[in-house]
Amino acid sequence: MKSIFLSLSFLFVISLSSAQSIVDWKYDAKKISSDIAEVTFTATVQDGWYIYSQFLGDEGPIPTTFEFEGVELIGIGTEKGYKKEGFDEVFGMNLIKFGKTVTFTQRVKLTSTSKSIDGYLTYMTCDDEQCLPPQDVEFSIAL
Repeated sequence: MKSIFLSLSFLFVISLSSAQSIVDWKYDAKKISSDIAEVTFTATVQDGWYIYSQFLGDEGPIPTTFEFEGVELIGIGTEKGYKKEGFDEVFGMNLIKFGKTVTFTQRVKLTSTSKSIDGYLTYMTCDDEQCLPPQDVEFSIAL
C-alpha cells in the first residue's frame, strides 16, 4: 500500500514538472502613457498540446486567466495566435483553444507608485487524450 502511494505521488510530481515544460511563458509591458501600460503574455505550447481561451463558459476546461495586483484593467483583454475553435472530443463541447503560440494582451491603468506589474496567471494544458492539472505562474514585470 505504501509503495502504491509513493508511486502515485511520484507520477503526480512528474506530471506537474512536465506541464511546466509543455508551455513556455514570456511576458512584457510597455507604457502607452504616464498611467497606462499594455501587458503582453506570450505562450509557446509544445506540439499536440493546447491551452484554453480566456472566454469560456463555466463548464469544461479551466480558462486561461490573469490576476493583476495594484492596477486597474482597461477594457477586455485580447488573444491572438494559432486558434482552434469547435467541438472538443475530450470535453464533449465547443471550445476555443490555442496551440503553438498565442499572445494575450491587456491594457492596465497604473498608480503613481507603480514600478512593476505583478500578479499571476492560471492555465490548463490538454492534448487529444488527457489534461494536466491547472498551473499558476507568478509574474513581476518591471516598468
